[in-house]
Amino acid sequence: MIQHLEEKFKNTLAHLDERSNEQNMFNQFLALYPADWKLLKVTFSKFNRSKQFGKTIPLPRPEQQLRKELRSWLKSQVLK
Repeated sequence: MIQHLEEKFKNTLAHLDERSNEQNMFNQFLALYPADWKLLKVTFSKFNRSKQFGKTIPLPRPEQQLRKELRSWLKSQVLK
């Protein structure tokens, strides 16, 4: 959903003043890329409104999705 995610995570990490953990990265990402965050929320909202009553949504909430991607990216950075 978010374009150039790897570059944006690297830039977010470079702008952090404190220890890099999931919460700090999440907050800094929201501060640096509000348009991407808004797009993620709008996409979820559109999908949520278009679903039929009683059906489940296969799309995760925007917070969950971004945190999951941040978590996996941070883990991959530790392994490098």
